Amino acid sequence: MGKSVVLGCLVVVLVGVLVVGGMAAGAYNRLNAADQKVSAEWAQVENVYQRRADLVPNLVATVQGAASFEKETLQNVIQARASATQVKLDANSIKDPAAFAKFQQAQDGLSNASRGLLVTVEKYPELKATQNFRDLQVQLEGTENRISVERGRFNEATQSYNTLRKSFPTVIVANFAGFKERPYFKAAEGSEKAPQVKF
Repeated sequence: MGKSVVLGCLVVVLVGVLVVGGMAAGAYNRLNAADQKVSAEWAQVENVYQRRADLVPNLVATVQGAASFEKETLQNVIQARASATQVKLDANSIKDPAAFAKFQQAQDGLSNASRGLLVTVEKYPELKATQNFRDLQVQLEGTENRISVERGRFNEATQSYNTLRKSFPTVIVANFAGFKERPYFKAAEGSEKAPQVKF
């Protein structure tokens, strides 16, 4: 009778270990899948940022053709692009909130400089009339829209990952396995204020 009780206890403990191990493995696999989704969405964000970085030199070259165009505005765009292309993030770096914020700040700087360039161009009807400039402007505006969409998708994937990471009992596996919380893209500073339109 004593042996059967000990054997029964061992079976219960073994079943318990298997159940807990299976739950931990399942939680790990779900975390890994969510982490990979965030990385895949990040790759798309990088893709559209690269597209914009590739368009800006063509836009600058087209605008430089207008001899009377404001040099300071052009320099701001050139410097913002240089800054945006120097700040790099890979799939591991996007887990660092400080590095992520620095990257976002550089990209927001390029967005603002590009918008400033397009607003300034309004004063130059001869430049706006060129087909090359119009094509580049449309491509740049389309790319800015793509950036917004991809950043939104990235934030959705990040939210799913962070929610899963903080859920019980997955949070135990996440902490043990080193799955860190991921940062979100945030709106650019001052974007809550409506732009002033002057006629």
